[in-house]
Amino acid sequence: MIQALQKELRESVDPARATHAYRFFKTGPGEYGEGDKFLGVPVPLQRKAARKYRKLPFDQALELLCSEWHEERLTALFILTLQFEQGDETDRERIYDAYLRHTTYINNWDLVDSSAHKIVGPYLAGRAEQMKVLLELAQSELLWDRRIAMISTLYNIARLQSAAEALELAEILLYDTEDLMHKAVGWCLREIGKNIDEEILRSFLDEHAHEMPRTMLRYALEKLDNKTRQYYMSMG
Repeated sequence: MIQALQKELRESVDPARATHAYRFFKTGPGEYGEGDKFLGVPVPLQRKAARKYRKLPFDQALELLCSEWHEERLTALFILTLQFEQGDETDRERIYDAYLRHTTYINNWDLVDSSAHKIVGPYLAGRAEQMKVLLELAQSELLWDRRIAMISTLYNIARLQSAAEALELAEILLYDTEDLMHKAVGWCLREIGKNIDEEILRSFLDEHAHEMPRTMLRYALEKLDNKTRQYYMSMG
């Protein structure tokens, strides 16, 4: 089945799109996506293929996740997300465990952002080991582990109306050196203010705005009124 899926993806290859992707996903020497390879397959077609092949055997889905091609890895994550949503507890545990064993292949922001809050977030929600796992990921040397930790909290923010996990991680990641982490933390803080309580966001900003990286601060402030944004930006 995996060969049929790969064949379909290659029938949609767009060299011009691939050329753009190499620049957009920062694949140059020393950049966060260094060495990644692109076919140039549009994301909507990857999602369509994932739905068609959502019953791809688990071992083949993992094989696809380990592909050298970015689009195949993203399609694998779309498939694993569908299987997680439709699976029983055994299926969900197997997918979650495999996900965290393969984070070196979930190695760009779009791969993380399409899956962490749909697999890691819901699996850990309400479990005793939730913060232990998230803290280990947040303290990892691997950028993608840290982003997985932060983005996975979007599940709790949106579904459980819980900000505690995101706020604890945000404090740990305040001094992260990666711009992609500044954006991830700011995004989650923004969603807390938007979906749960603006006062929770304001309280965090009152304490930390002066030390937050500018990108993180700007993301966190996006849904606040102009006067409030200007006030907190003046503290940064």
